[in-house]
Amino acid sequence: MPNQAENVARWSNLALPVPLSDAHFQRICQLIYQRAGLVLASHKREMVYNRLVRRLRTLGIADFGTYLARLEADASGEEWEVFINALTTNLTAFFRELHHFPILARHAKERPGAYSVWSTAASTGEEPYSIAMTLLETLPGSLSQVQIIGSDINTQVLDKARAGVYRQEELRGLSTTQRQRFFLRGTGPHHGLARIRPEVGALVRFQYLNLLASDWALPGPFDAIFCRNVMIYFDKVTQERILRRFAPLLKPGGLLFAGHSENFSQISDDFKLRGQTVYQLTKERR
Repeated sequence: MPNQAENVARWSNLALPVPLSDAHFQRICQLIYQRAGLVLASHKREMVYNRLVRRLRTLGIADFGTYLARLEADASGEEWEVFINALTTNLTAFFRELHHFPILARHAKERPGAYSVWSTAASTGEEPYSIAMTLLETLPGSLSQVQIIGSDINTQVLDKARAGVYRQEELRGLSTTQRQRFFLRGTGPHHGLARIRPEVGALVRFQYLNLLASDWALPGPFDAIFCRNVMIYFDKVTQERILRRFAPLLKPGGLLFAGHSENFSQISDDFKLRGQTVYQLTKERR
């Protein structure tokens, strides 16, 4: 057991700045690429430092070399989940890329039978819940046949998504009617918060999924796949591989939604542009 003097010295060291060497930054970039396919450019160095140094201090580790050695010593250890959670970016909002949702609504109206959607980067839930709200407004009599899968690699954001609780300011992209129809307003100790109504939450199933994994374990194929502002974090080889795997997961006539800065038809021959950042399969299966 460390004595009092050793404890004082240890915690004094933890209070000092923790240097991040070029070699350690490059190793972090390699590890997150291997595990999650994410490409971290040099300008992300400060972000990487700020997110990971908090973890080092929580663990009582005084340098990045020791942390990386601990991480790599156990290839299936729980620390990998924390590492990935720290380095993934989760920018999202309700009805982000607003022009996509009328397209989704029209598409759903035209499709017979069950309608299923996969949100590939669900983050804290705003995207799949926006899809659910759209389908509630569009298919009020057919909701028993609607299925929405929201997946993400970050387990922390999935916990928030499943809870479905948001600050009132996070609902600013919604109309008053939508806030009243789809959310329960918090009172008392929950003042300033809002919870997704059960009928919205019932349409969405959240699950952990790494897009680099060999088995996605999804109940496809889907009528629509949302992969928006995700590919920008991958290199071209990873982008091509993922898009190739999307193709058999789309039903004939299905739609693939991209982010405003992404062009899938330049990455893969499997998809052709149908509208503003909306794609269909180049060769439809029968």
